[in-house]
Amino acid sequence: MTDNNNIIVYCEYEDGKVADVSLELLTKGRVLADKLGVKLEALVIGDKLDKIENSLYPYGVDVVYKVEDKRLYPYTSNPHSAILINLFREIKPQICLMGATCIGRDLGPRVSSCLHSGLTADCTALEIGDHTDPKTGKEYKDLLYQIRPAFGGNIVATIVNPECRPQMATVREGVMKKEIKDSAYKGVAVKLDAKKYVKPEDFVVEIIDRHIEKSKVNIKNSPIIIAGGYGVGSKEGFDMLFELANTLGGEVGASRAAVDAGFVEHDRQIGQTGVTVRPKLYIACGISGQIQHIAGMQESSIIISINNDPNAPINTIADYVITGNVEDIVPKLIKYYKKNSK
Repeated sequence: MTDNNNIIVYCEYEDGKVADVSLELLTKGRVLADKLGVKLEALVIGDKLDKIENSLYPYGVDVVYKVEDKRLYPYTSNPHSAILINLFREIKPQICLMGATCIGRDLGPRVSSCLHSGLTADCTALEIGDHTDPKTGKEYKDLLYQIRPAFGGNIVATIVNPECRPQMATVREGVMKKEIKDSAYKGVAVKLDAKKYVKPEDFVVEIIDRHIEKSKVNIKNSPIIIAGGYGVGSKEGFDMLFELANTLGGEVGASRAAVDAGFVEHDRQIGQTGVTVRPKLYIACGISGQIQHIAGMQESSIIISINNDPNAPINTIADYVITGNVEDIVPKLIKYYKKNSK
């Protein structure tokens, strides 16, 4: 294989299907590949991968690399890293994208450090653009802009990787939109021999038994989210939000400050260090609106902000702003919604 200069997405594979975050990255990868005029490729590693490519082609995938071996499922660090490192040395992609999941956070740094390529974690946007080095004046065309909040969320940084390849980035689930390009799109499947990429000693770790507890909270798919921030004030304050959520048939979310204060559990956290959501209605209660939080909910269809600070940053992206105390306003909302829903 020669240098292909294409975009490749590492596709996480679990329970016979590819993870949503990988499909979201294929959607974004297709847009970037079109802009660069290159192919979009996917890499799936695991066992029982028969016809898995058919679920990927509709996202605009031109080539699906499949590495099948029963020892490659479930994921372990060494074999998967070895495959990426050796395959990338061979095909030389210009961009590699993966989910910022437990697996992506383990795999990405191993691959990038071995290939000396650099890696930007938790990107909230990916774009293609040019860059001029301010020191040397050298111009670089068509780099991957890896965009994420930095310095505690005070700025949004655009990071570029001018010289080293592949340009690598991880993205959290829900940040990018998952969209089928064309259900009739047809690519090519390439079966790779695991033995060519993985040494026997890479299989030194064997998984005997696995227990995965599934999250009981499903805020990602809820059409209505009542989110509370530090301004809610207490665990008891959140009881009010749960009552409003029950009244409206929604779910309760939270900002990082509320989770850190112990008001509510971590799996309800929305933002760059939590989940990204796109509900039809987002009611933000006592949330000031740091960049990291806004990154996780700004694509909500309608945003209502309830805050006693009229200058709270979240008010700038809200469709409706109610200025006042959460403990005064939320009970009124519950009362009126209950009255009108009868």
